[in-house]
Amino acid sequence: MTAAPHGRTGRFAVPPADTARQTTPGHWSPAGEMPFAGFWAQPADAAVLLTDGRVLLAGGEDGRRVPTDVTTLFDPAAGTWSASGALWTGRRLHSTTRLADGRVLVTGGIGEPPGPVPATALGSCEVYDPGSGTWTATGPLREPRFSHSATLLPDGRVLVAGGGAIRSADTHRTLRSAEAYDPGTGTWTPVRPMTDARFGHPAVRFDDGRILMVGGILAVGRGSHTALAHCELYDPVADRWTPTAGLATARKSHQATLLPGNEVLVTGGDMQGFKDEDWTYDPYSQWTTERYDPASDRWTADGQMPWGRSHHRAVRLASGDVLVLGGTDDASMAVGYPNATLYDAVGRTWSAEIPMVRGRWAPAAIGLDDGRVLVMGGLDESGPAAPLPGEDQVTATAEIYAP
Repeated sequence: MTAAPHGRTGRFAVPPADTARQTTPGHWSPAGEMPFAGFWAQPADAAVLLTDGRVLLAGGEDGRRVPTDVTTLFDPAAGTWSASGALWTGRRLHSTTRLADGRVLVTGGIGEPPGPVPATALGSCEVYDPGSGTWTATGPLREPRFSHSATLLPDGRVLVAGGGAIRSADTHRTLRSAEAYDPGTGTWTPVRPMTDARFGHPAVRFDDGRILMVGGILAVGRGSHTALAHCELYDPVADRWTPTAGLATARKSHQATLLPGNEVLVTGGDMQGFKDEDWTYDPYSQWTTERYDPASDRWTADGQMPWGRSHHRAVRLASGDVLVLGGTDDASMAVGYPNATLYDAVGRTWSAEIPMVRGRWAPAAIGLDDGRVLVMGGLDESGPAAPLPGEDQVTATAEIYAP
């Protein structure tokens, strides 16, 4: 099931015929079931590829938004799942980063289920040792946060930027602050704050070590949020943030992918607001894409996806193409899309949709060493579409895309 994009005129828009290219798509096949049925709504992937080729997935949330402490491993060679040592603290909306020495850092998040008051962000952090299969507490964040970005720097530190935190008894606030983790000492040090507060934002590291923050979310009231078009670059050598050209369309729940040649592709997301050019209200997920050239500091419109989608995943393949998979439409967030589409980074065109085994939004996804893509979990049916009142249907299934 898919949802059609909504145009500015209020009618459903059909992409031009030339947006589809003639290609031989890959195929999806089942990859078993994880020990835990969950989803991961943070913008960065919750899964990491270990140095031995296995995939680690830790934390997440179930259909009632309850955080989990489960850690699971997938062995692509054997095609099997196994449990590993549990996190000390169950958490959702956290970040997961593989360190230069092969260990894995989990940072912040939320450690409680939804309640009548805003959730409190976690400051605790943990490090996973693949050799022993255990987690060890490490130095806490200077400022607790959730739905932040976490990026490995060229010098081995981890940059954590932005995120959400509690503001008052009934509201959240959005953070500008940033800090860096030193794996050698297990401590965090302050980093110059970002130009703009944001959470739920993708972060892309260029080949030269600079990091681009793309759009995201700004809390504006009690349970109210707005999408951002602002972007900025962080230079870790100078410890300096520089505002860059903004997106043509403000976006949240989108993806940003580094392309060959050091450009960035932004796909989908939603804005839920009025468009500046004609003041039409747009509650639907975007099918438009944009491409950033750091040399010229410009965003340009790119080929349209076959359909709009938010809460999807985008994974760059070994060929340089980008696989965009799953997602949902933010106007209803009722079902996960059971399809994917391929972006040709050279021709700037999109393939026809490629059927998946199961529909899913907010899954985890990661490229494997052999060039395949593993996607795990996600929401299948939610809200009014869910079979149980007050509980979204979450899947434990996984599947693999073979190009």
